[in-house]
Amino acid sequence: MNFLSFNLDRVEWRRIADSSNAGYKIDFEYSLLGFDLDAGRLDMLLRYAAGRGHCRRHRHVASTMTLVLEGEQCLQETQADGSTRSISRNKGDYALSPADSRPHLEHGGENGGTVLLSMCTNDGILFEYFGDESEEPWTVSIDEFVSSWKCGEIYGLVK
Repeated sequence: MNFLSFNLDRVEWRRIADSSNAGYKIDFEYSLLGFDLDAGRLDMLLRYAAGRGHCRRHRHVASTMTLVLEGEQCLQETQADGSTRSISRNKGDYALSPADSRPHLEHGGENGGTVLLSMCTNDGILFEYFGDESEEPWTVSIDEFVSSWKCGEIYGLVK
């Protein structure tokens, strides 16, 4: 059993920033808290930059628990008919999404936000990412995510 004293100032953060997308700015940090590869579980923190910093457009393939620790988490979820649904979560809000959730854009509020994500996967796949219209979607597995963390790399930076 692992114990971690929870202090956001002492967490190892890895930043991803990409200004090449004209529609939204990718600017967030993440940190792995713990994982169990045999059980298919990964716990992580995600921190959005102030000024509506986004993470990449994606969908959660794994079942995901989300708890907003600071600030705000905003989502623009793409529906089956192509419309979008807006979701806003504030500090203290909890959500549990099943595996195979809808694709979405996700960002913090004007002052950013920090969320705890706890994911469980049966087939090893955590996320499916979507680039621009010309790119094929790609997935990231729990093994790839953990391996990149252990090597000091940033997951999925180069697909």
